[in-house]
Amino acid sequence: MPKTLRNKFDEYLTYEELMKAHKKSSTNKNCRRDVITFNLKKEAYIQYLYEELKNQTYKHGPYSIFYVHEPKLRKVQKSRYIDRVVHRWVVDNFLAPTYLPQFVATSYACIPDKGMHRASLAVKEAMLHCKRIWGNYYIIKMDVKKYFQSINREVLRNILARKIRDKKLMWLLDEIISSSEGETGIPIGNYTSQIFANIYLNEVDQYIKHKLKVKYYFRYMDDSIVLVKTKEEAKEVLTQIMGFLKDNLKLELNSKTQIFKSKQGVNFCGYKINEYRMKLRERGKKKLKKKIKNLKKQIKNGEMTSKEARKYLCGHMGYIQYANIHKLKKLLFFEE
Repeated sequence: MPKTLRNKFDEYLTYEELMKAHKKSSTNKNCRRDVITFNLKKEAYIQYLYEELKNQTYKHGPYSIFYVHEPKLRKVQKSRYIDRVVHRWVVDNFLAPTYLPQFVATSYACIPDKGMHRASLAVKEAMLHCKRIWGNYYIIKMDVKKYFQSINREVLRNILARKIRDKKLMWLLDEIISSSEGETGIPIGNYTSQIFANIYLNEVDQYIKHKLKVKYYFRYMDDSIVLVKTKEEAKEVLTQIMGFLKDNLKLELNSKTQIFKSKQGVNFCGYKINEYRMKLRERGKKKLKKKIKNLKKQIKNGEMTSKEARKYLCGHMGYIQYANIHKLKKLLFFEE
């Protein structure tokens, strides 16, 4: 797809593409009530969506709100299933093909074939390289303050409008961006929010890599790492990044942002990383041990089989295989 997206809305607005979006949205979710309800009349719902989008009469529905407490308290806004089908259609047909090729190579969140494990391994490899060429060096650890709640919608619209020259698509994107209450922020629960968040911070990615010429820069959503040779360089780079975020994106870095010596290692994507190893952070280890203990109790009481427990922990097993924690790995195997 070309760098500038022009008049593609009608080309991709087909019954088949909307049905494809539904099938992707419902993957591994066919037992959920809202998906079951949709599937009962899916042909009619897809045709309804097609007409609404074609006539530009589509209106994003309200959200249901709930809170998650891990890793910290967060407000999650869940959209209606029919809206989630629209989100998937927009991302897969327009946003992902247009923007993913333009992201910097060291942006890792919500991008196919990347993720937190690759981000962590890349940081570790870069740290080892910097130690070889510089000896001691400095790390800038940056974290955006209340990122999703702080995204300025008008700035986001302007960023999108630079590459999207399609009035119908911009109408729909504006409908999604404006669908939640308030003048700032995007809902954490939306499928579109992941790529909106990446598109927004791609502005600072490009600034850091091409304007500041920083070689060792890594980002996983709103958490970023920069490796530089001296403390003076670290201070200058951080000052310029903070200025860019404030002036161009209306964002601030939070109190966890700091500069420190390389020998201290760095916390990133749940790992404590230095040049030679990655370890799970203590908080992560405690949480995992607690989960394993509860699962073993459920197995003992006949509430769950060991096979079900292993399936439940699949994500954790993938997470810790990169970490130097042999004793903890042994705990993940259950006996019948």
